[in-house]
Amino acid sequence: MSAEPTDSDSLDVLRVATYNIHKGVQGIGPARRLEIHNLALAVDTLDADIVCLQEVRMENRREADYFSLWPSVPQAEFLAPEGYEAVYRTNAVTRHGEHGNALLSRWPIVGHRHEDMSDHRFEQRGLLHAEIQVGEVCVHAIVVHFGLIPASRIRQTAQLQRYIAREVPPDAPVIVAGDFNDWGTQVRKLLRAEALHSFEGPRTYTYPSRLPVAQLDHIYARGMQPLSLAAPRGRAWSRMSDHLPLIAEFKMHPGQ
Repeated sequence: MSAEPTDSDSLDVLRVATYNIHKGVQGIGPARRLEIHNLALAVDTLDADIVCLQEVRMENRREADYFSLWPSVPQAEFLAPEGYEAVYRTNAVTRHGEHGNALLSRWPIVGHRHEDMSDHRFEQRGLLHAEIQVGEVCVHAIVVHFGLIPASRIRQTAQLQRYIAREVPPDAPVIVAGDFNDWGTQVRKLLRAEALHSFEGPRTYTYPSRLPVAQLDHIYARGMQPLSLAAPRGRAWSRMSDHLPLIAEFKMHPGQ
Protein backbone atom coordinates (compact mmCIF):
# COMPACT_ATOMS: atom_id res chain seq x y z
CA MET A 1 0.00 0.00 0.00
CA SER A 2 2.95 2.34 0.47
CA ALA A 3 3.85 5.01 -2.07
CA GLU A 4 7.15 4.89 -3.92
CA PRO A 5 9.89 6.16 -1.59
CA THR A 6 11.81 9.25 -2.65
CA ASP A 7 14.51 11.39 -1.11
CA SER A 8 12.68 14.31 0.51
CA ASP A 9 14.97 14.72 3.51
CA SER A 10 16.70 17.76 2.01
CA LEU A 11 15.37 21.23 2.70
CA ASP A 12 15.61 21.80 -1.06
CA VAL A 13 12.88 19.24 -1.82
CA LEU A 14 9.30 19.68 -0.66
CA ARG A 15 6.97 16.68 -0.85
CA VAL A 16 3.26 17.56 -1.06
CA ALA A 17 0.21 15.31 -1.15
CA THR A 18 -3.48 15.99 -1.70
CA TYR A 19 -6.23 13.51 -0.82
CA ASN A 20 -10.02 13.60 -0.80
CA ILE A 21 -10.79 11.12 2.00
CA HIS A 22 -14.57 10.90 1.43
CA LYS A 23 -15.26 11.72 5.10
CA GLY A 24 -13.52 8.55 6.29
CA VAL A 25 -16.41 6.26 5.32
CA GLN A 26 -17.00 4.18 2.19
CA GLY A 27 -20.25 2.69 0.98
CA ILE A 28 -23.83 3.61 1.83
CA GLY A 29 -26.53 2.36 4.16
CA PRO A 30 -25.96 -0.64 6.45
CA ALA A 31 -23.10 -1.84 4.20
CA ARG A 32 -20.98 1.25 4.75
CA ARG A 33 -17.63 0.74 6.41
CA LEU A 34 -15.33 2.90 8.49
CA GLU A 35 -12.01 3.59 6.72
CA ILE A 36 -10.56 6.38 8.87
CA HIS A 37 -8.16 4.01 10.67
CA ASN A 38 -6.78 2.69 7.38
CA LEU A 39 -6.56 6.25 6.09
CA ALA A 40 -4.41 7.22 9.09
CA LEU A 41 -1.93 4.49 8.18
CA ALA A 42 -2.07 5.50 4.53
CA VAL A 43 -1.40 9.18 5.21
CA ASP A 44 1.64 8.18 7.24
CA THR A 45 3.04 6.12 4.35
CA LEU A 46 2.77 9.10 1.98
CA ASP A 47 5.71 10.62 3.88
CA ALA A 48 4.73 14.08 2.66
CA ASP A 49 5.94 17.33 4.22
CA ILE A 50 2.49 18.84 3.58
CA VAL A 51 -0.75 16.86 3.26
CA CYS A 52 -3.81 18.68 1.90
CA LEU A 53 -7.09 16.94 2.72
CA GLN A 54 -10.67 17.42 1.54
CA GLU A 55 -13.99 16.06 2.87
CA VAL A 56 -12.63 15.88 6.40
CA ARG A 57 -15.14 15.60 9.23
CA MET A 58 -14.90 17.74 12.33
CA GLU A 59 -17.77 15.76 13.83
CA ASN A 60 -20.72 13.65 12.73
CA ARG A 61 -23.07 12.54 15.46
CA ARG A 62 -24.90 9.96 13.36
CA GLU A 63 -21.70 8.17 12.29
CA ALA A 64 -20.25 8.39 15.78
CA ASP A 65 -23.34 6.56 17.07
CA TYR A 66 -23.22 3.98 14.25
CA PHE A 67 -19.52 3.04 14.36
CA SER A 68 -18.14 1.81 17.68
CA LEU A 69 -14.58 2.66 16.59
CA TRP A 70 -15.37 6.22 15.51
CA PRO A 71 -12.40 8.38 16.65
CA SER A 72 -12.91 10.50 19.75
CA VAL A 73 -11.02 13.43 18.18
CA PRO A 74 -11.69 15.33 14.93
CA GLN A 75 -10.48 13.53 11.81
CA ALA A 76 -7.72 16.04 11.02
CA GLU A 77 -6.10 15.40 14.39
CA PHE A 78 -6.64 11.66 14.09
CA LEU A 79 -4.98 11.51 10.66
CA ALA A 80 -1.93 13.61 11.56
CA PRO A 81 1.22 11.45 11.83
CA GLU A 82 3.33 11.83 14.95
CA GLY A 83 5.15 15.16 14.97
CA TYR A 84 2.82 16.84 12.45
CA GLU A 85 0.67 19.90 13.05
CA ALA A 86 -2.95 19.82 11.89
CA VAL A 87 -5.29 22.67 10.96
CA TYR A 88 -8.91 22.34 9.87
CA ARG A 89 -11.61 24.75 8.73
CA THR A 90 -15.26 23.98 8.08
CA ASN A 91 -16.77 24.28 4.61
CA ALA A 92 -20.18 22.69 5.16
CA VAL A 93 -22.49 22.42 8.15
CA THR A 94 -24.94 19.52 7.91
CA ARG A 95 -27.75 18.09 10.00
CA HIS A 96 -25.43 15.72 11.85
CA GLY A 97 -22.16 17.66 11.95
CA GLU A 98 -19.70 19.48 9.72
CA HIS A 99 -16.88 18.83 7.27
CA GLY A 100 -14.26 20.80 5.35
CA ASN A 101 -10.60 21.05 4.40
CA ALA A 102 -7.56 20.19 6.51
CA LEU A 103 -3.80 20.52 6.22
CA LEU A 104 -1.15 18.44 7.98
CA SER A 105 2.46 19.65 8.10
CA ARG A 106 5.72 18.34 9.47
CA TRP A 107 6.95 21.97 9.35
CA PRO A 108 5.63 24.66 11.73
CA ILE A 109 2.36 26.32 10.72
CA VAL A 110 2.71 30.00 11.58
CA GLY A 111 -0.74 31.13 10.48
CA HIS A 112 -3.92 29.97 8.79
CA ARG A 113 -7.23 31.36 7.58
CA HIS A 114 -10.37 30.38 5.70
CA GLU A 115 -12.47 31.92 2.95
CA ASP A 116 -15.96 30.87 1.91
CA MET A 117 -16.09 29.89 -1.78
CA SER A 118 -19.72 28.77 -1.95
CA ASP A 119 -21.14 29.65 -5.36
CA HIS A 120 -24.75 28.70 -4.61
CA ARG A 121 -26.78 27.40 -1.67
CA PHE A 122 -26.65 23.74 -2.72
CA GLU A 123 -22.84 23.41 -2.42
CA GLN A 124 -20.91 24.75 0.57
CA ARG A 125 -17.26 25.19 -0.43
CA GLY A 126 -14.20 26.94 0.97
CA LEU A 127 -10.44 27.32 0.89
CA LEU A 128 -7.96 26.79 3.71
CA HIS A 129 -4.79 28.90 3.56
CA ALA A 130 -1.82 27.99 5.78
CA GLU A 131 1.53 29.72 6.10
CA ILE A 132 4.23 27.12 6.71
CA GLN A 133 7.77 27.85 7.81
CA VAL A 134 10.00 25.49 5.82
CA GLY A 135 13.47 26.24 7.07
CA GLU A 136 13.99 29.94 6.34
CA VAL A 137 11.24 30.10 3.72
CA CYS A 138 7.54 30.80 4.34
CA VAL A 139 5.49 28.64 1.98
CA HIS A 140 1.83 29.52 1.40
CA ALA A 141 -0.29 26.37 0.99
CA ILE A 142 -3.93 26.65 -0.09
CA VAL A 143 -6.31 23.68 0.08
CA VAL A 144 -9.40 23.87 -2.15
CA HIS A 145 -12.45 21.80 -3.04
CA PHE A 146 -14.23 23.24 -6.07
CA GLY A 147 -17.85 22.74 -7.08
CA LEU A 148 -19.49 20.22 -9.39
CA ILE A 149 -20.94 22.76 -11.83
CA PRO A 150 -18.53 24.04 -14.55
CA ALA A 151 -19.67 27.66 -14.23
CA SER A 152 -19.13 27.49 -10.46
CA ARG A 153 -15.55 26.31 -10.97
CA ILE A 154 -14.82 29.23 -13.27
CA ARG A 155 -16.09 31.69 -10.65
CA GLN A 156 -14.23 29.86 -7.87
CA THR A 157 -11.01 29.99 -9.90
CA ALA A 158 -11.44 33.76 -10.29
CA GLN A 159 -12.06 34.05 -6.54
CA LEU A 160 -8.92 32.01 -5.84
CA GLN A 161 -6.91 34.31 -8.10
CA ARG A 162 -8.22 37.38 -6.27
CA TYR A 163 -7.47 35.77 -2.92
CA ILE A 164 -3.85 35.01 -3.85
CA ALA A 165 -3.33 38.53 -5.17
CA ARG A 166 -4.73 39.95 -1.92
CA GLU A 167 -3.25 37.60 0.70
CA VAL A 168 0.02 36.21 -0.67
CA PRO A 169 3.16 38.29 -1.30
CA PRO A 170 4.03 38.26 -5.03
CA ASP A 171 7.49 36.78 -4.45
CA ALA A 172 6.37 34.05 -2.01
CA PRO A 173 6.27 30.36 -3.01
CA VAL A 174 2.70 29.10 -3.27
CA ILE A 175 1.09 25.67 -3.44
CA VAL A 176 -2.57 25.21 -4.37
CA ALA A 177 -3.80 21.65 -3.99
CA GLY A 178 -7.08 19.84 -3.77
CA ASP A 179 -10.07 18.37 -5.54
CA PHE A 180 -10.86 20.71 -8.44
CA ASN A 181 -13.65 18.52 -9.88
CA ASP A 182 -12.42 19.60 -13.31
CA TRP A 183 -12.62 16.88 -15.96
CA GLY A 184 -11.00 19.12 -18.59
CA THR A 185 -8.24 21.73 -18.68
CA GLN A 186 -10.22 24.92 -18.07
CA VAL A 187 -9.03 25.56 -14.52
CA ARG A 188 -5.43 24.76 -15.46
CA LYS A 189 -5.47 27.31 -18.28
CA LEU A 190 -6.94 30.02 -16.04
CA LEU A 191 -4.40 29.46 -13.25
CA ARG A 192 -1.48 29.83 -15.64
CA ALA A 193 -2.26 33.54 -15.65
CA GLU A 194 -1.13 33.59 -12.01
CA ALA A 195 2.07 31.63 -12.82
CA LEU A 196 0.52 28.63 -11.03
CA HIS A 197 1.57 25.58 -12.98
CA SER A 198 0.72 21.93 -12.66
CA PHE A 199 2.80 19.12 -14.10
CA GLU A 200 2.92 18.88 -17.87
CA GLY A 201 2.58 15.65 -19.81
CA PRO A 202 0.11 12.78 -19.44
CA ARG A 203 -2.44 13.12 -16.67
CA THR A 204 -2.04 11.22 -13.41
CA TYR A 205 -5.50 9.77 -12.92
CA THR A 206 -7.01 9.84 -9.43
CA TYR A 207 -10.75 9.22 -9.91
CA PRO A 208 -12.57 6.94 -9.42
CA SER A 209 -10.06 5.07 -7.30
CA ARG A 210 -11.13 1.58 -8.41
CA LEU A 211 -10.54 2.32 -12.09
CA PRO A 212 -9.15 5.86 -12.50
CA VAL A 213 -10.10 7.58 -15.75
CA ALA A 214 -9.79 11.27 -14.76
CA GLN A 215 -7.51 13.57 -12.80
CA LEU A 216 -9.81 15.64 -10.61
CA ASP A 217 -7.07 16.27 -8.04
CA HIS A 218 -4.22 18.65 -8.80
CA ILE A 219 -1.21 20.28 -7.16
CA TYR A 220 -0.27 23.68 -8.57
CA ALA A 221 2.79 25.66 -7.54
CA ARG A 222 4.46 29.03 -8.02
CA GLY A 223 8.10 29.77 -7.24
CA MET A 224 9.16 26.10 -7.10
CA GLN A 225 10.43 23.66 -9.70
CA PRO A 226 8.32 20.50 -10.22
CA LEU A 227 10.28 17.27 -9.92
CA SER A 228 7.82 14.36 -9.82
CA LEU A 229 4.13 13.47 -9.66
CA ALA A 230 2.53 10.13 -8.77
CA ALA A 231 -0.65 8.48 -7.52
CA PRO A 232 -0.30 5.19 -5.64
CA ARG A 233 -2.47 2.37 -6.97
CA GLY A 234 -3.75 -0.91 -5.60
CA ARG A 235 -6.73 -2.57 -3.98
CA ALA A 236 -6.04 -1.13 -0.54
CA TRP A 237 -6.02 2.43 -1.89
CA SER A 238 -9.19 1.86 -3.90
CA ARG A 239 -11.08 0.72 -0.80
CA MET A 240 -10.31 3.72 1.40
CA SER A 241 -11.81 6.54 -0.69
CA ASP A 242 -13.34 7.22 -4.10
CA HIS A 243 -10.21 9.28 -4.89
CA LEU A 244 -6.55 8.27 -4.97
CA PRO A 245 -4.01 10.54 -3.30
CA LEU A 246 -1.74 12.63 -5.50
CA ILE A 247 1.89 13.17 -4.47
CA ALA A 248 4.24 15.79 -5.91
CA GLU A 249 7.82 16.82 -5.22
CA PHE A 250 9.20 20.31 -5.81
CA LYS A 251 12.65 21.86 -5.70
CA MET A 252 12.40 24.74 -3.26
CA HIS A 253 15.10 26.93 -4.80
CA PRO A 254 14.77 26.57 -8.59
CA GLY A 255 17.27 29.36 -9.29
CA GLN A 256 20.13 27.57 -7.56
